[in-house]
Amino acid sequence: MKTETTPQIFYNYDRKGLDDSTLLKLYRAMLKPRTIEEKMLILLRQGKISKWFSGIGQEAISIGVTSVLEKDEYILPMHRNLGVFTSREIPLHRLFSQWQGKANGFTKGRDRSFHFGTQEFHIIGMISHLGPQFGVADGIGLANKLKNNKKVCAVFSGEGGMSEGDIHEALNVASVWQLPVLFCVENNGYGLSTPTNEQYNCENIADRGVGYGMESHIIEGNNVLEVYTKLKSIVEDMRINPRPVLLEFKTFRMRGHEEASGTKYVPSELIEMWEERDPLVNFENYLLAEGILTEEKIKEFKDEFKQEIDENLEIAFAEPVIEFSETNELNDVYKEFNYQEVKENSEKENIRLIDAISQGLKQSMERHDNLVIMGQDVAEYGGVFKITEGFVEQFGKDRVRNTPICESAIVSTGMGLSINGFKAVVEMQFADFVSSGFNPIVNYLAKSHYRWNEKADVVIRMPCGAGVGAGPFHSQTNEAWFTHTPGLKVVYPAFPYDAKGLLATSIEDPNSVLFFEHKALYRSIRQDVPTDYFTLPLGKAALLKEGEDITIITYGAGVHWALETLEQNPEVKADLIDLRTLMPLDTETIYKSVKKTGKAIILQEDSMFGGIASDISALITENCFEQLDAPVKRVASLETPIPFAANLEKGYLSKGKFKKELFNLLSY
Repeated sequence: MKTETTPQIFYNYDRKGLDDSTLLKLYRAMLKPRTIEEKMLILLRQGKISKWFSGIGQEAISIGVTSVLEKDEYILPMHRNLGVFTSREIPLHRLFSQWQGKANGFTKGRDRSFHFGTQEFHIIGMISHLGPQFGVADGIGLANKLKNNKKVCAVFSGEGGMSEGDIHEALNVASVWQLPVLFCVENNGYGLSTPTNEQYNCENIADRGVGYGMESHIIEGNNVLEVYTKLKSIVEDMRINPRPVLLEFKTFRMRGHEEASGTKYVPSELIEMWEERDPLVNFENYLLAEGILTEEKIKEFKDEFKQEIDENLEIAFAEPVIEFSETNELNDVYKEFNYQEVKENSEKENIRLIDAISQGLKQSMERHDNLVIMGQDVAEYGGVFKITEGFVEQFGKDRVRNTPICESAIVSTGMGLSINGFKAVVEMQFADFVSSGFNPIVNYLAKSHYRWNEKADVVIRMPCGAGVGAGPFHSQTNEAWFTHTPGLKVVYPAFPYDAKGLLATSIEDPNSVLFFEHKALYRSIRQDVPTDYFTLPLGKAALLKEGEDITIITYGAGVHWALETLEQNPEVKADLIDLRTLMPLDTETIYKSVKKTGKAIILQEDSMFGGIASDISALITENCFEQLDAPVKRVASLETPIPFAANLEKGYLSKGKFKKELFNLLSY
């Protein structure tokens, strides 16, 4: 019979045959992050750390999930999952250095708190946009399935993040492809200050599993034995029968979204109710009542952890503040890529641009057995432009994968494949549709190496451009969206030879590449191209014509417009530069030519403001000013969306303006 002094045990703990040592191990695993958090809150008040996202009251979830996974199975945690990091036995001084922005952390001071990953410990950290995390888990799960290694991975979200479109896309992909991923939702009551009844209108998040065709479970997230035993059974079965599982953990966030936010918006009675359900206190009382734990042991464990924390804090605090080095910062934007030239063979055939891309892609698939192609209709149908026609018969549906209409999830899946040892080529059906996958490209792929030294081995193919009467949603040439983003490479060939060689190199490169393919050139441009696999270096422009009068700088369809103009006006002696690669940009070739001719005109198909021509113009002005005999001229398309009707499209394009502006500059 309980008395007023009997410790409260809210949960009915069912040990399901677990031995005492396992129960003590789970207790210690929960106690350690709680002890660290209590110390962090003190340091925060003392002004010794700047920010803290507390997971107090949610430890049972992180510990339960991590404890049922093997050390080499990936986990993708979030802010409130300190127990994941401690359970994977990351040295505390490295965690403390990370939180203080010091060099011994995982991001060299470039990102904070838990925004990092580490291949050493098979942890892939979050980004603030939350949603791409689930797609990355899809990619890791797909890689595991392709390897047939009987591995699972686990990814976390809060109930607030579950409203993001990226997450819906990723759950759908995981279900369609039956990927071995644990989708762990910590339903802790509030997304910052917004309660769950303003976040979603179903009774439980797990109910959504029916709509996705996915197994789902509701788990008492503060009962560590329930978390551990249920997940152990689920995971063991997933390794045999790969599939996704949606898990909703009922829990509560006892402190603010981050400490500065506070909890004034939470009714006091709700906090009191969940304080009674504290996962650590309840489990501790249960172990005491069962005679598995003693007060002496509790003190021993706490003293051990406090000593470890203090010793590691001393190491981290003694570490010097990170020093700024422009060279180091710039050198870490991209993963180092040692270009290896594969020389062309002597046999050539006259093929179209579209054939060269298809051939280059196929030969890369033959060369890299870890290369996976993903996109809408790319399998049996061969893609809307038939570039991957016949690929399924040669490489199989595991490597040539039709996707649902979900650009964001598939880009993130490409990132997950890269993390887990694969290469990915993602086809945007049209470059215009990349806007639906913009977030993971510019925030995840582009920043991963700079943030935590992780490659993003993903090529995104971008069928683009006007001149085919496709209208506002199928005609954009949107390369400037990406040349502005450090960490991405942008390739834009104008000829079949370049397209084949540059595509091969783009796939070899461990960094993310946006590979633009102009639709109007697909079947209109032919060239003699080597039949075998070969590579061309990125960042090297091609000097197509030489002359003393003027420098013409262009790329894509603009190259052919300029060639046509020069052929019709043979009196003009121009250097014609085909950039081929927009990022990295071959400024050496540009400057050398402009310093020789004294005049420069830049032709782009994109509209003027914010386009790459503006940056090239500025670079020329800054670096070649004394050699210029006239202002640098930009020629671009109209400042409107791209119209459909032929006459309107013709009037929109910069092609019709180029000759006039060229001769105006020549006569300056």
